[in-house]
Amino acid sequence: MDAFGMAGHWIRRLHQHSTAVFTQRMQRSGIELTPVQFATLAAISAAPGSDQAAIAECIGYDRATIGGVVERLEKKGWVDRTVSEQDRRARVLTLSRAGRALYAKALPLAHELQADILQPLSTDEREVFISLARRVTQANN
Repeated sequence: MDAFGMAGHWIRRLHQHSTAVFTQRMQRSGIELTPVQFATLAAISAAPGSDQAAIAECIGYDRATIGGVVERLEKKGWVDRTVSEQDRRARVLTLSRAGRALYAKALPLAHELQADILQPLSTDEREVFISLARRVTQANN
Protein backbone atom coordinates (compact mmCIF):
# COMPACT_ATOMS: atom_id res chain seq x y z
CA MET A 1 0.00 0.00 0.00
CA ASP A 2 1.46 3.34 -0.97
CA ALA A 3 1.09 6.47 1.18
CA PHE A 4 -1.88 7.66 -0.88
CA GLY A 5 -3.81 4.50 -0.12
CA MET A 6 -3.60 4.94 3.62
CA ALA A 7 -6.56 6.02 5.75
CA GLY A 8 -4.51 8.75 7.43
CA HIS A 9 -3.85 10.45 4.11
CA TRP A 10 -7.55 10.61 3.23
CA ILE A 11 -8.56 11.66 6.75
CA ARG A 12 -6.07 14.55 6.54
CA ARG A 13 -7.37 15.56 3.12
CA LEU A 14 -10.99 15.38 4.29
CA HIS A 15 -10.08 17.51 7.32
CA GLN A 16 -8.56 20.13 4.99
CA HIS A 17 -11.72 20.12 2.88
CA SER A 18 -13.99 20.31 5.92
CA THR A 19 -12.04 23.22 7.40
CA ALA A 20 -12.04 25.12 4.12
CA VAL A 21 -15.80 24.67 3.60
CA PHE A 22 -16.54 25.72 7.20
CA THR A 23 -14.28 28.78 7.07
CA GLN A 24 -15.58 29.97 3.69
CA ARG A 25 -19.23 29.56 4.68
CA MET A 26 -18.76 31.41 7.95
CA GLN A 27 -16.80 34.23 6.31
CA ARG A 28 -19.49 34.67 3.64
CA SER A 29 -21.96 35.10 6.48
CA GLY A 30 -19.76 37.67 8.21
CA ILE A 31 -18.68 35.34 11.00
CA GLU A 32 -14.97 35.10 11.88
CA LEU A 33 -14.98 31.70 13.55
CA THR A 34 -12.75 28.65 13.17
CA PRO A 35 -14.03 25.07 13.41
CA VAL A 36 -12.25 24.63 16.75
CA GLN A 37 -13.76 27.84 18.11
CA PHE A 38 -17.18 26.67 16.95
CA ALA A 39 -16.67 23.29 18.66
CA THR A 40 -15.66 25.11 21.83
CA LEU A 41 -18.76 27.32 21.73
CA ALA A 42 -20.91 24.23 21.11
CA ALA A 43 -19.39 22.39 24.07
CA ILE A 44 -19.84 25.38 26.37
CA SER A 45 -23.40 25.84 25.14
CA ALA A 46 -24.15 22.18 25.88
CA ALA A 47 -22.53 22.27 29.33
CA PRO A 48 -22.39 25.84 30.66
CA GLY A 49 -20.30 26.18 33.78
CA SER A 50 -17.88 23.43 32.76
CA ASP A 51 -14.20 24.02 33.31
CA GLN A 52 -11.63 24.26 30.54
CA ALA A 53 -10.43 20.69 31.13
CA ALA A 54 -13.93 19.30 30.56
CA ILE A 55 -14.38 21.38 27.40
CA ALA A 56 -10.97 20.24 26.13
CA GLU A 57 -11.93 16.60 26.70
CA CYS A 58 -15.31 17.09 25.03
CA ILE A 59 -13.82 18.43 21.80
CA GLY A 60 -10.65 16.32 21.81
CA TYR A 61 -8.13 19.07 22.50
CA ASP A 62 -5.31 19.15 25.02
CA ARG A 63 -5.56 21.45 28.02
CA ALA A 64 -2.73 23.75 26.93
CA THR A 65 -4.24 24.39 23.50
CA ILE A 66 -7.79 24.94 24.75
CA GLY A 67 -6.51 27.71 27.01
CA GLY A 68 -5.47 29.74 23.97
CA VAL A 69 -8.73 29.02 22.17
CA VAL A 70 -10.77 30.13 25.18
CA GLU A 71 -8.59 33.20 25.64
CA ARG A 72 -9.28 34.30 22.05
CA LEU A 73 -13.02 33.67 22.49
CA GLU A 74 -12.98 35.67 25.71
CA LYS A 75 -11.16 38.58 24.01
CA LYS A 76 -13.84 38.60 21.30
CA GLY A 77 -16.46 38.87 24.04
CA TRP A 78 -18.08 35.50 23.29
CA VAL A 79 -17.05 33.57 26.40
CA ASP A 80 -17.02 34.48 30.08
CA ARG A 81 -14.35 32.76 32.17
CA THR A 82 -14.66 32.90 35.97
CA VAL A 83 -12.95 31.22 38.90
CA SER A 84 -14.72 28.04 40.01
CA GLU A 85 -16.32 28.16 43.43
CA GLN A 86 -15.49 24.46 43.95
CA ASP A 87 -11.84 24.62 42.81
CA ARG A 88 -10.18 28.05 42.88
CA ARG A 89 -7.55 26.78 40.39
CA ALA A 90 -10.17 25.99 37.75
CA ARG A 91 -11.93 28.41 35.41
CA VAL A 92 -15.56 27.80 34.49
CA LEU A 93 -16.90 28.84 31.14
CA THR A 94 -20.20 30.24 29.95
CA LEU A 95 -21.24 31.90 26.73
CA SER A 96 -21.71 35.64 27.01
CA ARG A 97 -24.82 37.23 25.55
CA ALA A 98 -22.81 37.99 22.37
CA GLY A 99 -21.50 34.42 22.36
CA ARG A 100 -25.00 32.98 22.57
CA ALA A 101 -26.11 35.22 19.69
CA LEU A 102 -23.12 34.26 17.58
CA TYR A 103 -23.59 30.55 18.29
CA ALA A 104 -27.30 30.82 17.41
CA LYS A 105 -26.32 32.39 14.08
CA ALA A 106 -23.48 29.95 13.33
CA LEU A 107 -25.24 26.70 14.29
CA PRO A 108 -27.70 26.57 11.36
CA LEU A 109 -24.86 27.42 8.97
CA ALA A 110 -22.75 24.60 10.42
CA HIS A 111 -25.65 22.20 9.91
CA GLU A 112 -26.14 23.34 6.32
CA LEU A 113 -22.50 23.06 5.31
CA GLN A 114 -22.32 19.40 6.35
CA ALA A 115 -24.01 18.54 3.06
CA ASP A 116 -21.27 20.40 1.20
CA ILE A 117 -18.52 18.56 3.06
CA LEU A 118 -19.99 15.16 2.20
CA GLN A 119 -21.59 16.25 -1.08
CA PRO A 120 -20.71 13.18 -3.18
CA LEU A 121 -22.33 10.81 -0.67
CA SER A 122 -25.99 9.85 -0.55
CA THR A 123 -27.96 10.42 2.64
CA ASP A 124 -27.55 6.75 3.60
CA GLU A 125 -23.81 6.85 2.87
CA ARG A 126 -23.44 9.98 5.01
CA GLU A 127 -25.09 8.24 7.95
CA VAL A 128 -22.78 5.23 7.54
CA PHE A 129 -19.74 7.51 7.23
CA ILE A 130 -20.65 9.43 10.40
CA SER A 131 -21.34 6.19 12.27
CA LEU A 132 -17.98 4.70 11.29
CA ALA A 133 -16.05 7.92 11.99
CA ARG A 134 -17.73 8.19 15.41
CA ARG A 135 -16.92 4.55 16.22
CA VAL A 136 -13.23 4.91 15.34
CA THR A 137 -12.91 8.22 17.19
CA GLN A 138 -14.66 7.02 20.35
CA ALA A 139 -12.62 3.81 20.42
CA ASN A 140 -9.41 5.82 20.27
CA ASN A 141 -10.26 8.42 22.93
